[in-house]
Amino acid sequence: MAPSAGSGPGRNTLEGFRVLITRSPERSLPLVAALQGAGAQAVLLPLIDFERAADQHSLDVACDALGAGAFDWLVVTSATTVHVLLSKAAERGLSLREWIPAGTRMAAVGPATRRLLETAGLPVELTPRDEQSAAGLLEVWPAGPGKVLLPQADIAPARLAEGLKAAGSTVTAVTAYRTVDYPAAAERRLSIPVEDGDPGQATPSYSLLTAEAAAAEIAAGRIHAVVAASPSAVRRIHALSPLHGCRLVAIGRSTAEQAAALGLPVAAIAAEPTPPGLVTAVEEALTPG
Repeated sequence: MAPSAGSGPGRNTLEGFRVLITRSPERSLPLVAALQGAGAQAVLLPLIDFERAADQHSLDVACDALGAGAFDWLVVTSATTVHVLLSKAAERGLSLREWIPAGTRMAAVGPATRRLLETAGLPVELTPRDEQSAAGLLEVWPAGPGKVLLPQADIAPARLAEGLKAAGSTVTAVTAYRTVDYPAAAERRLSIPVEDGDPGQATPSYSLLTAEAAAAEIAAGRIHAVVAASPSAVRRIHALSPLHGCRLVAIGRSTAEQAAALGLPVAAIAAEPTPPGLVTAVEEALTPG
């Protein structure tokens, strides 16, 4: 029997519920804090991690061309890609704003990616209107010729590159990083800073679980929802199934589609891929009505 929810929207709507987050600690703190603000207990099971791309030469060639003004657009699909670009700029002794020419236009998928680019001094000209995904970006992409640099994960689907080409763009797609099981090899692991929550907010507490412990907790009904922040996380969550009564919450439509393809029912999809958006989706999944 699931615990009873608090009355009405707002604080403590998730009182007594335990929610599993499948991201690394440094990328989970804002969501942990948001869940705790709603009364939930957050537990962490890091499932994926990130390593530097194996082909650094191809990445550096693309980055040199970017700095030389060879591209009309830089399309960034993840916050992890921004961290890779920041590292490449630092290798050249430059800030991101100093490195990327002012004439190169920025497109970003998702508010976290946009926020990181703008914090680095790069104005973002294009983002999806509704769905924060590759499909959402293609809906607003301006048709016509143009040279596009698309740095992305090694497992990124071809949908975005193909859609940009169909719209008339010349696309250079390059692997910026590799997605691997957690933890990545220390000598290849990307250095990703801890994501900040609200200014002045104390660092939230959380518990770390192993995959075996998480599966046992799910089977015993002691975890009520699991948050999947990417399709690759869903594939690893599938290894924990069956999920019994645990509700799967997806960060976006592509993540939900991967779950459906694996036969995992999705209880809710976040309207926005942000900590508040995910908390609202968890509330929707656990406290319907």
